[in-house]
Amino acid sequence: MSAQGDLWRLSATDLAAAFRSGSASAREIVEAHLGRIAATNDALNAITRVLGDEALAEADAQDAARARGDALGPLAGVPMTVKENVDVAGSATTQNVPVMKDVVPPIDAPHVAQLKRAGAIVIGRTNLPEFALRWHTDGVLNGPTVNPWDAGRTPGGSSGGDAAALAAGMTPLGNGNDYGGSLRVPSQFCGTTAIRPTYGRVADHSAVAPGELSPSLQTMAVQGPMARHVRDLRLALEACSGRDARDPSWTPAPLDGAPADEPLRVAMCADPGGLGVHPDVAQAVSRAGAALADAGFEVEEVALPAVERAAVLWLAIVFTDIRSMMLPVMRPILGADAIAFLEAGLALVPDLSLIEYQRAVAERKAVAREWAQFHDRYPIVLSPACSEPAFAVGADLTGEAAPLIRAMRMLIAINLLGLPSAAVPTGVANGLPQGVQLIGDRYREDLCLGAAQAIEDRLGVITPVDPVAG
Repeated sequence: MSAQGDLWRLSATDLAAAFRSGSASAREIVEAHLGRIAATNDALNAITRVLGDEALAEADAQDAARARGDALGPLAGVPMTVKENVDVAGSATTQNVPVMKDVVPPIDAPHVAQLKRAGAIVIGRTNLPEFALRWHTDGVLNGPTVNPWDAGRTPGGSSGGDAAALAAGMTPLGNGNDYGGSLRVPSQFCGTTAIRPTYGRVADHSAVAPGELSPSLQTMAVQGPMARHVRDLRLALEACSGRDARDPSWTPAPLDGAPADEPLRVAMCADPGGLGVHPDVAQAVSRAGAALADAGFEVEEVALPAVERAAVLWLAIVFTDIRSMMLPVMRPILGADAIAFLEAGLALVPDLSLIEYQRAVAERKAVAREWAQFHDRYPIVLSPACSEPAFAVGADLTGEAAPLIRAMRMLIAINLLGLPSAAVPTGVANGLPQGVQLIGDRYREDLCLGAAQAIEDRLGVITPVDPVAG
């Protein structure tokens, strides 16, 4: 391997091994990725703040530690990016709004601190829609992120900056979050991987948040790693699942559950709820199912429980919180596109009374019970993430939100229930990456990642790619 050469093409796991073995220094690894950022980011606007000096200083410190024979963390020498709504000490948590461009946290978010302790090196901050409340990555402060596969298509949101940076080879490891599909949508649209952990798996807190989050954010939003390779997700999840007293919802659950009966049963459904699916997405599910069958899984096409009801409940709960707690505070500082997107969603949800809101929250448990019982029979569910390929830039601003919500139904249903889900690519169709999600029962990320790895082993990794000229 050359001093830098193709280091930016490698997985996080391979980079960590190269650093430990001495075949590459941490400085060489960081410099290779800084070079790739310089070569591609102007076209994509995925990374909004390059932390080159800080990353090189940390790399030099790690090289010195290796030379001394010090113990090295499992992610030592590995660059990573962090979304701009996640705290990194000394770097602004901008939320992609101008009034927060100088809001600098004094301390890392819990999982960022844990990843750093494992040796990961923060190389840059990544783009997101304003306050992470849109399925396209754009905002007043930082502007839009471009999909490396097709500049006319969205990279997804809200973790679109990390997904685009991963897809282009600017970083081997990203950090996003997921409230309405924000880890899995960009992964599908950019051809990368992600794991949405079970709610409570990864500790979460922001030192610069103005107050406590809304009830739906407290029970549905999670932090999670993004990568190009499934094995890197496991490595990162192991590193960032530790306790932090700032998050009393953190759960001390083991990363590996009890052994599942073999062969592992998979419920495959290309069109959840029978509400329609694009042929390319349906084909992605079919290919993934065939890959799992080849790997020895028992795959059965089956209808999934309460998909439409779960999506309706998510919509009612989340947009009631947005209407009552979020938008009154955010409206004065949001751009016109962000407001238009949110108002289109609000138009689908009547102004609920307190008792109507309480009933929706209460019914969430009934749907969760159906899914828990379903998982007893089918430990893994294979479905689309979004039931449409990456949509055209601007398509979410037409004023008609129902088709987009319908396409996202399997994402938001899983968020309502707090379940784990891994996103993995299955190939390319009509020039766009395609992918699926693998959904498990609570705290069975191990089964989700195992199934995703089986698919990746048979269908391959499709990134990094050079950005397609717009």
